Amino acid sequence: CPLLRRMAIRIQFNILKEMAKFIKIYPENPNEREIQKVVECLRDGGVIIYPTDTVYGLGCDITHSKALERIAHLKGVKLDKANFSFVCADLSNLSDYVKQIDTATFKLLKRALPGAYTFILPGNNNLPKEFKKKKTVGIRVPDNNIARTLVEKLGNPIVSSSIYDEDEVVEYTTDPELIFEKWQDKVDIVIDGGYGDNVASTIIDLSTGVPELIREGKGSIEGLF
Repeated sequence: CPLLRRMAIRIQFNILKEMAKFIKIYPENPNEREIQKVVECLRDGGVIIYPTDTVYGLGCDITHSKALERIAHLKGVKLDKANFSFVCADLSNLSDYVKQIDTATFKLLKRALPGAYTFILPGNNNLPKEFKKKKTVGIRVPDNNIARTLVEKLGNPIVSSSIYDEDEVVEYTTDPELIFEKWQDKVDIVIDGGYGDNVASTIIDLSTGVPELIREGKGSIEGLF
C-alpha cells in the first residue's frame, strides 16, 4: 500500500535523525527558513538532493572539494572525468567560469533560460582546481524557484548531476519520498519539492560558436536557433 509505505518512510526518518534530513519546500513560495537550512548545509560541505525543472539533482557547493569528491564517488566516476553541470541563478556570473561569448550566443542563452537546457560553453581559467583540465563546462539555469533561490542565497553555483533510477522504464526517480528512502544514508539533505519530471534537460553544445544538439530532452528546440 503506497500510503503505508510513505508512513513507514516518515517513521524511519524520525528514528534515523543522524541520517539525511527530509525537508519540504514549496516551489511557488520557498520558505526562507528551510532554504537557509539547506544553504548552511551546502556551505558546510554537505551534499543534497534537490528539485529542478527536469529531474531531481544531486548537488553541492562548487567551492567544496570534499563534497565534489563525494558526488563523484556516489556517481561512480573520477572527479576530473565527471561531466557535472554548474547550476546558476541567472546569467550574471557567467563570466566567472566561461570565456567571453559572442552576442549571438548570449542572445540564445537569454531566450532559453531559465529553462530545461544544459548549455556546453568554453571554460575559462577561473574554474575550480578540480575542473582545470576541462575545456568546457555545462551551464544550467533551471526554471525552478527552489533551485535558483538556493544558488542565489548560497552565492555560488551548485555542481549538479541527475539522480538516476535503476528501473529500466522510469529512467529518473520522480517521487521525493522514494528518493529519500534510497539516498538517506548517502546524502545530508533531501528536499521534497513535489514530484519531479522523468525527462532530462536538452543539451546544446555552444563551445565552438555553432549550436550543436547533443541530446534532445525536455527543453524544446523549436525556434531556439
